[in-house]
Order: sequence, then C-alpha cells, then structure tokens
Amino acid sequence: MLKKIFAVLLITLFVCCGCGQKQQTIENDLNKIVEKDKLTVGVRTDAYPFGYLDKKGHYKGYDPAIARTIARGILGSDKKIKFVTVTAADRMMKLYSGDVDMIVATMSVTPKRRQLLDFSDPYYIAGQALLVKKGSKIRTLQDLNKKKAIIVFGSTSENSLRTAMPTLGIIGYKTYEQAYQALKKGKAPAIVSDDTILLGMALKDPTVELLPKRYTKEPYAVAFRKGPESKDLIRAVNYIIETENKNGNLKKLREAYHIK
Repeated sequence: MLKKIFAVLLITLFVCCGCGQKQQTIENDLNKIVEKDKLTVGVRTDAYPFGYLDKKGHYKGYDPAIARTIARGILGSDKKIKFVTVTAADRMMKLYSGDVDMIVATMSVTPKRRQLLDFSDPYYIAGQALLVKKGSKIRTLQDLNKKKAIIVFGSTSENSLRTAMPTLGIIGYKTYEQAYQALKKGKAPAIVSDDTILLGMALKDPTVELLPKRYTKEPYAVAFRKGPESKDLIRAVNYIIETENKNGNLKKLREAYHIK
C-alpha cells in the first residue's frame, strides 16, 4: 500500500508544481514521518470502546485500531507507532505542540474546528445522545429543560447544549470517567455526549441506560495541524481510509469492538 500512496502523491506534486518553476519550501509532515520511521498518534483512554487501556496497559479500541491501520499503510508495519494519551480538553494542544503527528480520538468534524484543524475523510458517524440511570424519568433532551446535564470539556456537546437549551445548567468535567462518576453520584440526571462513548459506559454498567434518540450526526475523522505541511499526509490517510472501507476491514474492526 505504501508504494501506491507515494505514487499518487508524486503524480499530484508533479502536476501541481510544474517543471522549472520555483516553489516555496514548506515542511512536509508525511516526509518527516517516513524519515523518522515512526508514527506518533494521539488517542484517548477514557472512551471505551473507541479508546481505552486493557489490563496489561495496552492501547485498545476502534481508534487505536484505525491508527495502526494508518501506520501499516504509511510505514508498512503497525509496530512503527507510538501512542500518546490525549483528552477531549488537551488533544488540540498536544497536536500543535508537536507531541503527536495526528489525532485519532473520537473527534467530530465541526465548522469551528475546521478553522483550527485539517481533517481526513470521516471514518465513523456518531450522534449526540443521553445516558441516564436505569429507571430515570428523563427520556428526551427536552426533559432536561431547566435541569442540569453533565458534559466533558472540549466536546461538541458543550456548545450544542448552550445553543439549543440556554436555560439548561451544565456541569463540566475533564474526562469521561469523571463525568460517569458524577452521573452515578447524582450530580445531574444525564450525561450528554457522543453515543459511541456513552455506549461503552452502558455496556459495562447495567445500572445506566443509553437512550435511543440521536440528536445530531457527527462524523469522526483524523485531525491534523492546519496548513500546507499536512496536505500530503491527509491524502495518504484518506487513501488508506477509502481502501480499508471498501474492502470491509473497517466494518470488521467496528464489529470486533461491538460498535454498530
């Protein structure tokens, strides 16, 4: 797959640049990754089944699996990858500090984020949903009106709720584990977040319930530093996502982690 990726990129560069024409030299993130022979990816460990650590401390979940697939496509081996733990609140900071080459961490593509980041094609479509205690009287988002809801800082839920329900009290936490514990302790009657993350909580705890209604459609994509230095890397990642989607491997990965 690596040879195919570089063939596509070389043709693109030749057509765009032309012969004998001076071009401004810019950094190329794909070249840097190939030169160091290592891909560093920011993933989450608090978002089961998308990102978590197993009992041996290994990175598991759909997002790390996607990242390993990208490493195989670019570098020929999923062993040539280094994972860095990120949260919803610090993942953009770690990307721009250079700690990671890309983020594969349940990041929804939004117009506001597009002003700060570049994105790959989507690899999953999520939706905002509610997680409540079993037997709760809260059944819809409207039932939370003039009540409180739990969100995680840095997630799309915060802005969505403030816009849609200005009278709703919002309690924010840095991680999903903190948000989950707050729900269990009765700090608020519901967590509002991506259904994929709430699904993981419901799978592990029969005393909470993921309500069926989805309020948005939010594509998850790989995030990159915004700028021309990312363009070749994005093309490479898009080629890998498209190929793995067409051959059914992404579907198999979702099934392996019980993601619908």
